[in-house]
Amino acid sequence: MGKTADFGRKRPQKISPRRPVLRGARLCEIRIADSELRQLTEQLGIRFPQFYLTSPAPCPYLSGRMERKVFTRLSGEAARSLNDSLTHAGFRRSQNIAYRPSCEGCQACVSVRVIVDAFEPSRSFERVRAKNADLIGEVVDPWATEEQFALLRRYLDARHTGGGMSDMTMFDYVAMVEDSAAETHLVEYRHRAGPNAGDLIAVALTDQLSDGLSMVYSFYDPDEAPRSLGTFIVLDHIEQARDRSLPYVYLGYWIEGSRKMAYKARFGPLEARMPSGWVPLNRP
Repeated sequence: MGKTADFGRKRPQKISPRRPVLRGARLCEIRIADSELRQLTEQLGIRFPQFYLTSPAPCPYLSGRMERKVFTRLSGEAARSLNDSLTHAGFRRSQNIAYRPSCEGCQACVSVRVIVDAFEPSRSFERVRAKNADLIGEVVDPWATEEQFALLRRYLDARHTGGGMSDMTMFDYVAMVEDSAAETHLVEYRHRAGPNAGDLIAVALTDQLSDGLSMVYSFYDPDEAPRSLGTFIVLDHIEQARDRSLPYVYLGYWIEGSRKMAYKARFGPLEARMPSGWVPLNRP
């Protein structure tokens, strides 16, 4: 999908975020840093960042388990390079925070990425593309709008009631989109023509990396279930990466046994980030 006209929209006045990330978390410094992370940041020629650990909290994906995250702040001139390297090390980004799970006795969360050149869409994927041929995507600057937030609220209320983002406010959304030192953008998906021409139907927040696209968060119209918009957004990002000669699309964490994460395995062949590096994801 290429860039399109702006449909005559006016950007609203920018709103400053009021809430910080990781609200209420008790943090403790990690004094002995992972050697792998040290090597990555030393290669960039920057000071090794400070890493922290969140307090244990119930795991949102696996019942009866507790989760902890190791994280660091992304700031300064080297923030983009650091985000790039940490993503390669299996981290994810939230605002100006790079994090990855560090759970005692559990390594279920596995960072995965699509191998773009090896990806061949199945017949079901081709049907999803056909269902959404009437949509057009526009890459826009990371600027939160009330239109986007209204769609996000509908999505959360329909799909994630009681989840960690269920009480998200406009200020939280502004922070999620705009509070970033990474090279990031939004993709807005709209109806191309017809009575709903120009209407927003889906949004993706995406980071640009040296070797691919990292999908940070996406949401869509919950009343359009037959379109399989979540699947379509991933397929479109694979095509965007192919058009830019980027080898990978980073999908975040895949968790075997988690229904919420099971869909990611459909976009194979995938590579998984293991202690030894990126290796093919072999599933039984």
